[in-house]
This record gives sequence, structure tokens and C-alpha cells, in this order.
Amino acid sequence: MRVLVTGGAGYIGSHTCVELLNSGHEVCVIDNLCNGHEAALKRVQNITNCELQFMNVDIRDANALDNIFNSFKPKAVIHFAGLKAVGESVKYPLSYYDVNVGGSISLLSAMSKVGCDNIVFSSSATVYGKPEYLPYDEKHPTNPVNPYGRTKLIVENIINDWTTEVSNRKGTVLRYFNPVGAHESGQIGEEPIGIPNNLMPYIAQVADGRREYLNIFGNDYETADGTGARDYIHVVDLAHAHVFALGQNKLNKFDVLNIGGGKSTTAFELLKKFEETSGVTIKFKYLPRREGDLAAFWANSSKAFEKMSWKTERNIKKICEDTWRWHKLNPIGYGRE
Repeated sequence: MRVLVTGGAGYIGSHTCVELLNSGHEVCVIDNLCNGHEAALKRVQNITNCELQFMNVDIRDANALDNIFNSFKPKAVIHFAGLKAVGESVKYPLSYYDVNVGGSISLLSAMSKVGCDNIVFSSSATVYGKPEYLPYDEKHPTNPVNPYGRTKLIVENIINDWTTEVSNRKGTVLRYFNPVGAHESGQIGEEPIGIPNNLMPYIAQVADGRREYLNIFGNDYETADGTGARDYIHVVDLAHAHVFALGQNKLNKFDVLNIGGGKSTTAFELLKKFEETSGVTIKFKYLPRREGDLAAFWANSSKAFEKMSWKTERNIKKICEDTWRWHKLNPIGYGRE
């Protein structure tokens, strides 16, 4: 199948491209590289020994999208492209609505023109907001508490409406939790631009000497050790979920699936497991809680197993091993490639 991957040069996108190519799909990536690395795509081709097409395009560029759809003629789209930092979304909400919502409308319009009727959308557990119960399942009320989460929920609803417009359209929304880890080859992994927003790459950058110490926000939560707990999922498991979603007949015309590991790990537990795996002591400081942070959350992903036989295969130890291998082999990330 010909698959267009928006944001395919990013962290999750590049790992998904590996799994698509390994599954025999033809891939075209569009990415404006604001959060991605062209070098990652070169390495994807090295890992798979397969070629892919790459276009440096912003998804808000309607003319460029039309040209790509007319030339590549994809049968399906996996949509990752967008701005992704929760804190930044609070500072610059209009940019998030412009890129995440406006860009998605532009993409769906281009798909409509050529009859490309299948989209898998990269959503987020942030659409749920403060938990009314745990674990989150897909029936949990949605009440996002920041602009990033609200843009994700808006796009979910737009895709739902888009699928009802024409009978054979299909939209699959994957709400995932905390992607971590790297490809086991060590050739591709998470390389944040600037200071990491997420815990695992920050831990790894302290371990490899790029940062002096880790800030842990809050040690007085009602968790096993007082630090916040999250549902961490290996990025390769997450990539598999996107590939599985492309061809599943059990999925509804519009469907929403949680993609998570099904249990929570505290920040301190993750730090200690990384120390155990890497043999490096991680310096850290406790700071006060950040406003809006939750004590703990995790996913009920049983629907993903029921609908497309997907489940996680890689544990926290494997996550730490693959992350550390990526950092040891790439001490300056993708560098100047």
C-alpha cells in the first residue's frame, strides 16, 4: 500500500516508517523539519534497506499537498505532523490551533480531492484531562486542560465528521500515552530540539553528560515514592500500532483506541531502572509540583487488542536499554547529518 506519512521525520514518525517499509508498504514522508530530522529518514532507509520519498512541506501548504497527492497517489495517510509541547501550547495557543487544527483541515481537504479515504491520526491521552477514574478507557469523558490537548480533540472530531461525509471513508484515532525508547539498532531515537520536554530524554542527556542534573517536579504525590507516575510505551510498540491500524477490518468506520502499556511507572522508578541499565548515576533535584501535572495515569488498551490484536511487547528494562544504546552511539544526536 502507498502510505503518506505526515511528520515522518520526527521521533514516532521515523520509527513508524521503519515498520511500514518492513511490512512492504511504499512510503512518502512530508515534514517541514520543525521537530524532525532529515538524517533520521536516511537512517530509516539504512535500517530497512528500502527507499522512501521525502518532501520538505508544511501541511498548511494546500498547493504543495495537492501536488504530492496527485503524484504519489497514496491509499492511506498516517498523520503525525503538528506542534507537540504542552507548556509551549499555553504560551502560544494560536500557533497550535493554526498548525494542528488548520494543518489537519488542509490535509483532509487534499485527501478529499483525490479520494484518499483512510487516515490514522496521532492523538494523545491529554484529551482526557483530569481522571474521573483509572485506568483511562476510551469511554472516559474528554476534558483537555491545555491548548495542545484541545487541538487533538478538535481534530478527532473533525475526522469523525469527515468520515461521515462519504460512505467508504475510514478514520482511526490512536490516543497514546508516553512514548519512550529507541530502535534497537541504535540508529534512530528521540532527539529533542532544545531542552527536552519529556522525562526519558532528559534522564538520558544527564547520563551522557549533556545536562548536569534532572529536575523531578514533585515528590509528595500519592504514589509509591511520591513522584509522578506515567504509562510509558516503547516507540516501536507504538509504531506497530499504526501499521496494524491501516488494514484492520474489525475497526469501525471511525474508531478511537488507547495505545499504552497498561501500568504506571513513577519518575523515580524510571530513573533507577535507567541507572541499573546504564551503570551511570543520575544526579537529580526535587522541585515543587508543576501546575496542572497529574499524580498518576495509565491506559486500558484492551480495545486495541480486541480490534487489531495489538499489545505491548517491550518492558521498562528494554526501553532503558534501547534509549541508552541510542545515546551512546549518538552522543550529539543526529549532529550535522
